[in-house]
Amino acid sequence: MKISHLVFPFPPWHWLLPSINCVALCVVVMVAVMLSEEARMAEAVTCSPVQLSPCLGPINSGSPPSTTCCQKLREQRPCLCGYLKNPSLRQYVNSPNARKLASNCGVPVPQC
Repeated sequence: MKISHLVFPFPPWHWLLPSINCVALCVVVMVAVMLSEEARMAEAVTCSPVQLSPCLGPINSGSPPSTTCCQKLREQRPCLCGYLKNPSLRQYVNSPNARKLASNCGVPVPQC
């Protein structure tokens, strides 16, 4: 055991410890906030065209949309460009009835 440890129980930089702890705590909090924000955004929208099944009637026949249909369309709005890029879904999302549906629900037609 060194004599200096007996005389000086703290390292010479002990005055920095509160600052280092505060910075470390701030970094941990910032990372936690960023991760929780990413998780919240990921949970916010799950792109699934099946969610738009209440809108099949209005898309196929041009009938007025239900409240549920408009709600689902608003929820799936961030996914519409992806649906337009999918060859099997494009015909439904880009049809005149789908545009009418979007207008009736107050959802802007995406410009992808």
